[in-house]
Amino acid sequence: MKTVGDTLEPFKVIGVKPGFTQHEENGVSAFEEVTESSFPGKWKVIYFYPKDFTFVCPTEIVGFNKLVDEFEERDAVLMGGSSDNEYVKLAWRRTQTDHAKLAHYQFADTNGSLIDQLGIRDRIEGVALRATFVVDPDNVIQHVSVYTANVGRSPDETLRVLDCLQTEGMCACNRQVGGATL
Repeated sequence: MKTVGDTLEPFKVIGVKPGFTQHEENGVSAFEEVTESSFPGKWKVIYFYPKDFTFVCPTEIVGFNKLVDEFEERDAVLMGGSSDNEYVKLAWRRTQTDHAKLAHYQFADTNGSLIDQLGIRDRIEGVALRATFVVDPDNVIQHVSVYTANVGRSPDETLRVLDCLQTEGMCACNRQVGGATL
């Protein structure tokens, strides 16, 4: 598994743009290619989950979405994805009436371009592990966390870690978002 200090190598996934629920809306496609070169100068918070239509994964997608403005305030692009294809992601959005207009990218890594590069494919199920990577604007991984399939992660903790990383200072245990450094 790639870890802190490693660099993202070239990859290509299909991104589902924020706000879309249909393949095309007002003549604009819901899909775009996302690579390591997308979003220049931005931090990337990339979270993976096993599948869209499960019990735990949707709680995380919605949880991250509630914090999208705070990630954007920190010049970070939030992207959540799995090995499910882009059409599954749109179908999921259409079934989630309260959360259909997701304000962040989802992505489909059907060929494993990013999942396999990062080393986070479940050896038995073949799906992505429940993993989070915080990547700096130079595509260097600054944080990694991985959870077992039946335990959801905390989007608030991911935001806290990003906030700490961006201080470039020393941050004590349990430092809150916007708190003092050591």
